[in-house]
Amino acid sequence: MAPAFDAGAGRGKRIAGRTGVDMTVTYFKRYRMEFELARLFREPDLPLHYRLLRWDESLLMAHADAKYRSFRSELDANVFPCLGDREGCRRLMGEIARRNGFVRSATWLIQWCGKGEEEREYCGTIQGIVDFEGIGSIQNLGITPGHRGRGLGSCLLYHALAGFREHGLRRATLEVTAQNSGAIRLYQRLGFRRTKTVYKAAEVACG
Repeated sequence: MAPAFDAGAGRGKRIAGRTGVDMTVTYFKRYRMEFELARLFREPDLPLHYRLLRWDESLLMAHADAKYRSFRSELDANVFPCLGDREGCRRLMGEIARRNGFVRSATWLIQWCGKGEEEREYCGTIQGIVDFEGIGSIQNLGITPGHRGRGLGSCLLYHALAGFREHGLRRATLEVTAQNSGAIRLYQRLGFRRTKTVYKAAEVACG
């Protein structure tokens, strides 16, 4: 049952954490958003000096590292603590890739290519799975801080959605924390519609 409040995040009971740090249970409001794959938007242009990489097992660690650097300082690292931990991101990426519903064609990585090999950097990641309802589910769309504002998220999202459609799916969904207003505006602009509100409980250190 959802809490009786309707805030972006609400504080709950203070508890003693395993490390001796006082923790409090916080409920984060999240929106489930849905997209009709028959109405896929036009493919965005990939900026100069960036390239898209299709899923390959050899790129698992690169996906995990891009995921960690994208989320470690963001609100979602409180909602899902594994996103704020490098090893946690590696475990999560491995679990996603091993799932029966993992969709290779909906899983992409972006690499920035500078003037030399030493300037190359993996800076964006997205993964796709088929959920228990037979609907495409976007997992952890992330862009590292130094590469935001260039349309890379839209590029990743397009290719993930196109991959779901290639896989024979008709609909795709994602979840976004309600306080992430910039992401919500982007998803709505691209054609996602909000279908459900859910609450995710997480333990957060007391300030």
